[in-house]
Amino acid sequence: MAILELKDICKDYIQGKEPVHVLKHIDLTVEQGDYLAIMGPSGSGKTTLMNIIGCLDLPTSGSYTLNGENLQDLSDDALAEIRNKYIGFVFQGFYLLPKMNALDNVALPLELAGTDRKTARAEAMRYFEQFGLQGTEDRYPAQLSGGMRQRAALLRTYLFGKSVALLDEPFSALDTITKSAIHRWYLDVMEQIHLSTLFITHDIDEAILLSDRIYILSGRPGHITDEIHINVPKPRAGDFTLTPEFLAYKRQIIEAMHLS
Repeated sequence: MAILELKDICKDYIQGKEPVHVLKHIDLTVEQGDYLAIMGPSGSGKTTLMNIIGCLDLPTSGSYTLNGENLQDLSDDALAEIRNKYIGFVFQGFYLLPKMNALDNVALPLELAGTDRKTARAEAMRYFEQFGLQGTEDRYPAQLSGGMRQRAALLRTYLFGKSVALLDEPFSALDTITKSAIHRWYLDVMEQIHLSTLFITHDIDEAILLSDRIYILSGRPGHITDEIHINVPKPRAGDFTLTPEFLAYKRQIIEAMHLS
């Protein structure tokens, strides 16, 4: 059974007295361990789609099923409960609490779930080496590099025990060298933890390197105009971005987004 399934999703808003059609006929499925990218020009509805997937908003029509639960016509409180139970968010700003050290930031979801502080810290500590954070336990966010803050944010999302992680331009704040290192690390760690992930990116190379599938949104209202499968086993070699196969995928995306 799919973890997440959207069928014929449409989203309209009322602006003045007129409806504004933002999304139409969106079909999208996420299986366990899938890593999916969403790409498209500004105004194509990417953020609206992520808000619907993240249970921050409901579609105007269509059906949305998350872990077997149908989310149509839920109250705001019920939707918030589903969101808190299943969805984790990682944004480019990381959102680590500045007055808590790295270990306490990462252990926070366990404490919020009722685990005592000592046990929560010990459980979080088990993952620090796997996530490349060893030696940063007592550092505050301002003392961490951008890459380390991103790793801490991703580990915190994982410890929230969510079914799906939603990433909005998660690596865009990183410099090129740091981003490349984080990409290699992320491919490795995702093979170990199998966290289903959807992310918005404007970086074509990043989407090809990290994704199993890439959805292209276009038009107003936004609709899926292409679904590109990256049929290369993960984790992918560091020189994958230099191969003819990679360049063929890049050309396909450029043509699908009408950038050529």
